[in-house]
Amino acid sequence: MPKGYAPTWAEQQWFSLFEGRNEAVTFGIIAFIVHQTVYYGRYLPYFICDYIPAMQKYKLQPDKEISNQQWWKCVRSLLISQIFVQLPMMMFFLPAARMVGFECGAPFPAWLRVAFQVSVFFVIEDFYHYWAHRLFHYGIFYKRIHKVHHEHTAPFGIAAEYAHPLETAILGQGTIAGPLFFNYFIEQVHITTMLIWIAARLWQTVEAHCGYDFPWSTSHWLPFWAGASHHDYHHMAFVDNFASTFRWWDRIFGTDCRYQAYEARRQLKSKTE
Repeated sequence: MPKGYAPTWAEQQWFSLFEGRNEAVTFGIIAFIVHQTVYYGRYLPYFICDYIPAMQKYKLQPDKEISNQQWWKCVRSLLISQIFVQLPMMMFFLPAARMVGFECGAPFPAWLRVAFQVSVFFVIEDFYHYWAHRLFHYGIFYKRIHKVHHEHTAPFGIAAEYAHPLETAILGQGTIAGPLFFNYFIEQVHITTMLIWIAARLWQTVEAHCGYDFPWSTSHWLPFWAGASHHDYHHMAFVDNFASTFRWWDRIFGTDCRYQAYEARRQLKSKTE
């Protein structure tokens, strides 16, 4: 904290959370609360849409329904993974962040700096996810690990994190390691920026798995955004569209050709109905 700097009210409240407590455990709990709130909160509108007849015309695979048994199996698996795999990873993040020089004090970063860094984190994670995801579609990696995630051929919001524990840990490194490397090699990151990044990444991945293509969906006003239609095809066809957030890697490496043909037919069909 700079000499003579007076922390803002928000900064004072933030620091008070750590007073007299183990900082690593406290940050892990805060990150977990943010994760659970955003993850299930982001899914709630889609869950409600499942029970609104007027919304069904926006479903990407309207002929497939998720049974109550499938839904509860997904929720149970998620809670086990989130508590016993993701929470421990969150507990270890602060010590790792301090090792590479994360800023943990005051003042908080400016919003423009946060927006810039989170945007870069999206690009880093997307590149990592593209190649790691492609690897998971080969031989034993698919059969023993990634096949779990593909149990849902018509995904729904919270199916985003329904995966084998190894996949959760490995793909999760794109979200966790990206900011660590960015901080070490490029510029300093504030620990609160990490929480905003986690929230943004969850917002994106739940949307990608939501199973709906609304006229107001992000991909309709941000053309390079992958969105639900892009990833839904991957679950339906078990091939192509390996990127998590953006469309450009699949376009550059030719892993979206079949999707483009399928999407052209789907759009034509929707216009004639």
